[in-house]
Amino acid sequence: MRRLWLIFAQAVTVSVAVLFVLNTLKPEWLRKATPAAVVAILEAPAGAERSPAAGSYAPAAQQSMPAVVHIFTSKAGRSQRHPLFDDPLFRHFFGERPENDPGQRESGLGSGVIVSPDGYVLTNNHVIETADAIEVALNDGRKFAARLIGRDPETDLAVLRIESDAVLPAITFSGNDSLAVGDVVLAIGNPFGVGQTVTMGIVSALGRSQLGINTFENYIQTDAAINPGNSGGALVDSAGHLVGINTAIYSRSGGSLGIGFAIPVSIARTVLEQIVATGEVVRGWVGVEIQDLTPELAESFGYRDTVGALIAGVLRGSPADRAGVRPGDVLIALDGQAVQDPRAMLDMVAALPPGKTAVFRVRRGSEELDLSVEVGRRPTPAANR
Repeated sequence: MRRLWLIFAQAVTVSVAVLFVLNTLKPEWLRKATPAAVVAILEAPAGAERSPAAGSYAPAAQQSMPAVVHIFTSKAGRSQRHPLFDDPLFRHFFGERPENDPGQRESGLGSGVIVSPDGYVLTNNHVIETADAIEVALNDGRKFAARLIGRDPETDLAVLRIESDAVLPAITFSGNDSLAVGDVVLAIGNPFGVGQTVTMGIVSALGRSQLGINTFENYIQTDAAINPGNSGGALVDSAGHLVGINTAIYSRSGGSLGIGFAIPVSIARTVLEQIVATGEVVRGWVGVEIQDLTPELAESFGYRDTVGALIAGVLRGSPADRAGVRPGDVLIALDGQAVQDPRAMLDMVAALPPGKTAVFRVRRGSEELDLSVEVGRRPTPAANR
């Protein structure tokens, strides 16, 4: 009996030891195989067309995205010659630095919009104004060297052209007066170089001016997110039609705070047509400095209202000077059309063709005079290079 007990005890001890070793080294051998769980799911038939979700702007985005391009620019960096290169001993050991060494090249990026199947691309002037080389990349991966056709610093617009044997996607322009405050808009561009991005917002305001961004300002304000790299990209409506060119943001951090500005398509179209036709934008000019007629100034001049544009200065020898316009005059009408404020006067004069004789009705003291002014050509701003 004792012997049988010893054999039983030894067998149990060995079995426990074997189980311990297996559980430590090969635990999967001791686990009971369980069948894989099966989840029942419902799947749309292969090849079934996807219907846009209610309230989706996917059709508008898909229509306009192919025409929005990425613009990559580069220019030679300005590097100063180190004084040590003037030391003969330094040059003996380290060699001469080439006089025509351009130094490190600087690069930049922005966005643009293909506005014609002929390859014309509309973008911001500040995106390309200092570039030595410009490359345009389409959303499908194609890349083209771009040629500058012309630029207009006073509206911050520029026109490029790319050459392609294949068909280029072109965006559709909206009607000039089709936008209203509260309309939904999409901003499309290449923010921070991450790739093509679509953001959605509404039109917050129209006709924004006196922002100090450009000479001629009539901006669309939107809360669609616009960030660095979006400049020159498209602002489209809910139908995918171009309503503006994204240009600037109000920001204290460099990122979007919900206040972005776009150049209206009406201005962009006018600038585009002039640059394609002549390579530049020609505007009228009369050579006056204007300012708002504030209530305080109106009272000092003895005027009962603040309608019109106050002539603060007249350039000697300018068209206005030759016509007899004087500082202190208030321009109240141009060719019979009332002038409400300085911005309206600037736009009206700029729209006149050089060489045309325009009738300026001015208020001078208690009199109103009609002066014939032969409109000159507005000087073209120098390139910022």
